[in-house]
Amino acid sequence: MPELSNKVIVITGAASGIGRALALNLAGRGCKLLLADLNEAGLAETATLAWQRAPSAKISTQLTDSGNEAAIFELAEVCKTQFGAADIVVNNAGVALVSSVEKLQTADAQWLMNINFWGVVHGCRAFLPQLKTRPEALIVNVSSIFAMVSVPTQSIYNAAKAAVRGFSDSLRQELRDTPVRVLCVHPGGIQTNIVNSARMKDLSLIQLNEKQMRQNFDHNARTTAEQAAARIVDAMERDATRLLIGLDAKILDLIYRIWPAKASAWISELSRRRIEKSKT
Repeated sequence: MPELSNKVIVITGAASGIGRALALNLAGRGCKLLLADLNEAGLAETATLAWQRAPSAKISTQLTDSGNEAAIFELAEVCKTQFGAADIVVNNAGVALVSSVEKLQTADAQWLMNINFWGVVHGCRAFLPQLKTRPEALIVNVSSIFAMVSVPTQSIYNAAKAAVRGFSDSLRQELRDTPVRVLCVHPGGIQTNIVNSARMKDLSLIQLNEKQMRQNFDHNARTTAEQAAARIVDAMERDATRLLIGLDAKILDLIYRIWPAKASAWISELSRRRIEKSKT
């Protein structure tokens, strides 16, 4: 999809982070945007910033719970009514949960899976009828480098992101004879609010308190949301099917490819040593 101008683009999780950065980038390119999020104030701020970037841009917002199937299908109807068929759908909404498996609460696991995995599935299902009517169309599913490597306290996040990767790969094959392409994005550490808004349940395995956990993430997340958005837009234009964002993601992916059976153990041990060093 080499030309993004005037395309109708739907972005979930648009109130902050990568979603907001994408909205601002694409508004400046003359795209028509439908921005969705459950954070009403953040969503309104994103729209305001996008209009400041591109005063003539056509932008609409929709309060949407990406963990709710009916809300996602309603979002698709809103898009059809206000803009016509979508050209691009970015399933970006995501949350984080910190807990050991032993102390994991089912309600917390379902909350994360509903947003991080089922939100992607429902987003694809809801918009596919529209996308298939377009001469060319694109689905962007945001996974994570944690789809490849896993660390303690992130079991459900790892599972959800790995599921997004597998789902996207299968969907891409199902759509190979249609105008719809699928791009799966695997960011590394991105400077967003995802950890600040995470559900912190059990940090005993990593021997950090909530404040230290957030500080550790801030220290290690080297890629800005704006840089991530620019990479995603470039991948859209190149018709890419897979995108790693950040040097950390590229290194971890390489380690996983070379040493798949032990990559997670190596990464977890390295992380543990860094945490211990930071305390001295």
